[in-house]
Formats: sequence, structure tokens, C-alpha cells
Amino acid sequence: MRYGLNLPAAGPSGDARSLGELAAVAEGAGWDGVFLEDYIVYQNRQEIPTYDPWLALAVMATRTARIRLGTEVTPVARRRPWKLARETVTVDYLSGGRLVLCVGLGVSTDIDFANFGEDRDNRSRAGRLDEALEVVVGLWTGRPFTYSGKHFEVRGTVFLPPPVQQPRIPIWVGGGYPNRGPLECAARWDGACLYRAAGPGSSVDAGRLEAHEVRALKEFIVSRRGDISGFDIVVGARVRSDDWEQERELIHSVADAGATWWIEWVPANDFAAMRRAIEQGPLGID
Repeated sequence: MRYGLNLPAAGPSGDARSLGELAAVAEGAGWDGVFLEDYIVYQNRQEIPTYDPWLALAVMATRTARIRLGTEVTPVARRRPWKLARETVTVDYLSGGRLVLCVGLGVSTDIDFANFGEDRDNRSRAGRLDEALEVVVGLWTGRPFTYSGKHFEVRGTVFLPPPVQQPRIPIWVGGGYPNRGPLECAARWDGACLYRAAGPGSSVDAGRLEAHEVRALKEFIVSRRGDISGFDIVVGARVRSDDWEQERELIHSVADAGATWWIEWVPANDFAAMRRAIEQGPLGID
């Protein structure tokens, strides 16, 4: 099991300088990764300052030497895939090959989509995500790449340099479990970073996957891939409770079920409060 932090690129400590410092603190405290939320307007709250996560990741890469860095998640449907390919390779080089790209659809009702004329149809955005990933990975090869799809077109273009990581930068897929779209998409790539989806009228709370759901997710991935070696199952993304022993029991349960990463969310508080939470270090179970 590896342990990561999910931090907001927003709020009083969401600027690149502050996040660079917090990433350095996280590395010193024994965390294995730091992942930033990717918003244009943070959680639809226009009164909260919001910053670009990719610029912050570049600073974080220069302030650390060991930990994994990435987003959780980048809504690819509102991105130009060739721009994303350039950004990811740049951070991969700055970090010496430590980037993870975690992707998803985003929420169509968010300001990030609704206020800027972005595509809000789920089926269409899923198609854009699938195509965009093919474009990004094709451009990462460093060889002449051509692509013609419904949403994107690339004509004989070479992107240099390729990523430090080979055969490519790992791609994790986020989304709602047990929705079939995110499950199928995740199985095609390198990891699943899913949350429990609560449908209309559902009595089930949305949130972190529990052990039986992680076990079912692992079985699904194996059924599609035949082998789960090298595939990450990422769970958590919530604030740590005050009962640390109970938290460790939860981590044990999902680890036994097949999870490979446990993520804790640190809310957009002041810098001192965020630093204290990170300095606690992970609740290791090994």
C-alpha cells in the first residue's frame, strides 16, 4: 500500500509557491504521492481563489525528489489533448519521471463546463475522453503521429521529447463506481481512482469505496485484462477521522481487497493547518 495526499489548487494555500512547500513537507513526512484537484472555478465557489494545477505541479516537481505527483482528476473533455500532452511531458521531465495523469469526465453542471459553453453531454464527453487519451498517448511516442476521430484530428505531427517514463506516463481513470463507462475506461489504462456513485433516489452515500467494492472492482479489471500486475486501485480521498485505529482498520480492509493506494484529502485551509495535517504522516499499516 502506498499513501498519497489530495490537495486543492485553490484557497489561501493553493498557489504554486505554497503547494511547492507543502509537497516538500509531504515528502519529508513519508508520503508517497501528492495529487492536485483540477478546477477552473474551485467546486463552483467563485469567491475562492483558484490556481492552475499544472503550474503548481511544475513547482512541486522542483521541490521534491521521490514522491509521485499528479492530478486527481483532470477533466479531459474540456482540454486540448495536444496541450495536455505538452504539459504532462514537461512535468514528467521536471520531476525525473514521477508524474501520474489521473483523468475523468468532470461534472457537466459545474461552472467549469456550464459557464463556458463546454460540451455537457455525458456520452459525448466520454467519447472526447477516449479520443483525447489516444491522442495524448500517440503524441507521447515521439514518433510521427496521425489521428482522425469524431472529436479530434492530428496530421503527421512529432512531439519531442517523449516522457521520461517508458513505455509512457501512467494513466489513472476516475469516475463513479459501479458505472460501466468509468470501469471499462479504467480497465484499458493503468489504474482506477473511483468513488461510490449515488444515483437519483439512492439510499447509498456517495464516497470512498469499501472493501467489498474494491474486491469487485479488482475482479472486473482482471476479467477485462487477464492480469492486474502493474494496475493501481486508488481509494480514499477523504479527510482523516479522529479515530486513527479505525482508519487503519479501513486501510487494512481495502488493502486486503486489492487497493494499492490510500489517499487522504486535505481541505483548503490556511497554510499552517494544512502543514500540520501533512506533517502527521501516513497511517502506515505495514
